Amino acid sequence: MTGDALARRLTDLLAPQVLVIAMPPVVGLLAQGWRGAVWGLVASLLCGGVPAAVIAAGVRSGRLDSHHIVERARRTGPLLSAVAAVLAALVLLVTLGAPRLLVATVTAMLVALALTVPITLRWKISFHAAVSSGTVVVLAHVLPAVPVAVAGALVVGLICWARVRLAHHTWPQVLAGALAGVVATWGTLAAFGLE
Repeated sequence: MTGDALARRLTDLLAPQVLVIAMPPVVGLLAQGWRGAVWGLVASLLCGGVPAAVIAAGVRSGRLDSHHIVERARRTGPLLSAVAAVLAALVLLVTLGAPRLLVATVTAMLVALALTVPITLRWKISFHAAVSSGTVVVLAHVLPAVPVAVAGALVVGLICWARVRLAHHTWPQVLAGALAGVVATWGTLAAFGLE
């Protein structure tokens, strides 16, 4: 497998949509068993499924270049739909009494979007890096922290390499994304008393 092929595969397998859909049920299951996993599925459907459907429709219609939305100018609409979907998920989870960790996780997604969306309107910060680093922070909360942080840092590093290798981002853009994901997620978990 060539470097470009590996980079494309990593970019697709660990895309923000994939992580946002996969992570909440896993976190819910690890934190609170099957009940938590069901709550996680609700979060996944809204936080990941709705934006993925909006992006897929945009790609099919030709308005978007791919599900990675490489062209920065085309990101605004899908990102606003993601903000609305995450906000709706948060209201639903809080109203229906979802587990605190999942409420904190969805809140962290909203905080990360509040931090990165304004930046991407002027400068192409990496959402791949932001979402992957935030995912590592959440997983390190429900699994043994040190091994998850070490393995997660390696995975985030590979994702950053892939995005730069494919010329979708520069190193400053992926590093800024990774930092934004860590700060938003860790700060949110700390605010919930879950650090």
